[in-house]
Amino acid sequence: MKQLYFVIFLFVSSLAFAQESQPNGDIEGFKLYPNPTIDGKIFINTSQNAPKTIHIFDVLGTQVFEATILGKELNVSNLDKGVYILRVFEKDKVATRKLIIK
Repeated sequence: MKQLYFVIFLFVSSLAFAQESQPNGDIEGFKLYPNPTIDGKIFINTSQNAPKTIHIFDVLGTQVFEATILGKELNVSNLDKGVYILRVFEKDKVATRKLIIK
């Protein structure tokens, strides 16, 4: 019985350590505008203004777009009208927002 408790303890401990390796929190000063967008361009502003990796997913969770930007402007004119999930990675931070393209 002690062995079972020990195995469960190791499993729970490994989950705790695995969660610590995830990006830690929202990006400071994150702004996404205009949302909804009409002209196919969005601007992503952050406090650090570091290079950002962008992933865009449709509502089914399929990745439909990926890019890395150095500035603030992102061209999404090749995406169809609809609702998307935008995920932005900057250094060790991540921000997730809903993006609407009209």
